Amino acid sequence: MKTFRVTDFNQPAQLTDAPAPKPAQGQALIDIRACGLNFADLLMAKGTYQDTPPPPFSLGMEPAGIVTALGPDTKGPTPGTRVAVFSGRDGLAEQGVFDADRCLPLPDKMNFTEAAAFQIAYGTSHVALDHKARLQPGETLLVLGAAGGVGLTAVEIGKLMGARVIACARGADKLAICQRAGADHLINTDTQDIRAEVKALGGADVVYDAIGGAQFDAAFRACNPEARILLIGFASGDLPDVRPNHMLVKNISLIGLYWGGYLKFRPQVLTDSLRQLLAWYGEGKIKPHVSHTLPLDHATDALDLLRQRKSTGKVVVTMNPSS
Repeated sequence: MKTFRVTDFNQPAQLTDAPAPKPAQGQALIDIRACGLNFADLLMAKGTYQDTPPPPFSLGMEPAGIVTALGPDTKGPTPGTRVAVFSGRDGLAEQGVFDADRCLPLPDKMNFTEAAAFQIAYGTSHVALDHKARLQPGETLLVLGAAGGVGLTAVEIGKLMGARVIACARGADKLAICQRAGADHLINTDTQDIRAEVKALGGADVVYDAIGGAQFDAAFRACNPEARILLIGFASGDLPDVRPNHMLVKNISLIGLYWGGYLKFRPQVLTDSLRQLLAWYGEGKIKPHVSHTLPLDHATDALDLLRQRKSTGKVVVTMNPSS
């Protein structure tokens, strides 16, 4: 089979041939049809992500496909079931073996491309806004990097939860996508001052930050008393300069979120969240935005779209063009 593999952190990942895997006890063999990319894939390729395995391994954290076999004495979705998997790795391949209890059967109307774009982005935003920040109707939510993979879902979910949403993104085209996702106010980070614009709108009660760096600093200074700042990621490459004395004076809470970490200590949080998200999908209230789909032999180009910030929403690699 073909797989996009990291063999050395000092060398780019490459498409290679590998033996077809066989499922062990507790595992399911998946014929992978699509895999969503995440900023974490870029970090994992360099060995800097918090859950990076030792090489060799294949990139791709959220594949979707069809169960073709189960390991010995394994209970799980029957062969032929369409599933999505939060695998953490090995999704950029034509086949893969994954824990059977992580295989999520798909709604009939969800295709593989949507399924590969669904779990991490929507799951991160829903757990962050609902479980962690306790976002309330009428509050003002500021989303940094609002046109990105997780940012766009934060706009959608924040609006569904009754918040007034301020979306920050680079350029008019990206902001137009944010507006279609439900944003009430738009800030062009290429030309406008985040702090001044947010303060003119009455300040932020919750900040969703996947960017870090200077945008974090501007958002922090535009927070209302008792604001909650969600640390989702640091796409800028710069860690925030946190000033605890300012947090104290304004009663601001700084909240970290690593969605995948809940699998290790409180998986029911993710289970409950995905149940709500799939219900919203079934009701037509949310729909994954995929700006680019590329075949497996163009996986390098797909990752470059993320690296160069040329995508909006999600980038998905397909192993079958009809998916």
